Amino acid sequence: MADVTAALVKELREKTGAGMMDCKRALGESGGDMEAAVDWLRKKGLAAAAKKAGRVAAEGLVGVATRGPAGAVVEVNSETDFVARNELFQAFVRTVAGLAIAGDGDLEALKRAPYPGTGRTVAEELTELVGRIGENLVLRRVARLAVGQGLVASYMHNQLAPALGKIGVLVALESAASGEALATLGRQLAMHVAAANPLYLDQAAVPTAALDRERAVLREQAAGSGKSEAIVERMVEGRLRKFYEDFVLLDQVFVIDGESRVGRVVEAAAKAAGAPIRIAGFVRFQLGEGLEKPPSDVAAEVAAQLQS
Repeated sequence: MADVTAALVKELREKTGAGMMDCKRALGESGGDMEAAVDWLRKKGLAAAAKKAGRVAAEGLVGVATRGPAGAVVEVNSETDFVARNELFQAFVRTVAGLAIAGDGDLEALKRAPYPGTGRTVAEELTELVGRIGENLVLRRVARLAVGQGLVASYMHNQLAPALGKIGVLVALESAASGEALATLGRQLAMHVAAANPLYLDQAAVPTAALDRERAVLREQAAGSGKSEAIVERMVEGRLRKFYEDFVLLDQVFVIDGESRVGRVVEAAAKAAGAPIRIAGFVRFQLGEGLEKPPSDVAAEVAAQLQS
């Protein structure tokens, strides 16, 4: 029997798209014969992933997980929204979100992490799942937040199952205040982020290039007013405040009460809790954002499901 070398395993994996451990087993079962190993994987349904890898995956689920002062959010895409209701797929997304809490927010490291109870990595388990579900699946992105003292709160909008849905948000609060006070504030802030979609935490976080570009646009708009240069500059700064109110979290109007600025809400919560509270960061994942989705063909999707 031929030795199953790492090079053979790599070649078979590239040829079929199957997981590393599955490729190693296939070569072992076939005495190191490449074509026989391909056939072994095909019979097991594990080589199907290679054919599906080129198809657009823009549906799926966002998953969130929190554990005290740390939390993570992941996005796993599928080709159709039917898969989001698949219990195997949901279990995978939920498990990967939990694994991401212990990581550092690096996607490739998460893919290499051991998947519990399987002897496979997360990436290999996903390939296995592709073969079982019959669609291209992609672990697209991950983010992690953590604080030294305090907690990370989460919120899932359009929730399909616990901690799984279409828009997932994490908000990290740094504070010595009680857990209950932080949990309430954190959830409300996470709901706000889901609805208002801020781009920056505070004014200092806005990149200089973005401000310069915004000022240039506003200055051009104001220049047509015929006002003096000094007045134009004041007009620009006034309109820049509107930019902050639209895109900076602490300057936005709190969606919960519709009148207070988020910064004031945090200050009031800190006063009531008897300890300073600082928003250390936030993350918002919306399913499929930035992906070009193919035209929807519901009839074709249903037919595909019936055939699988």
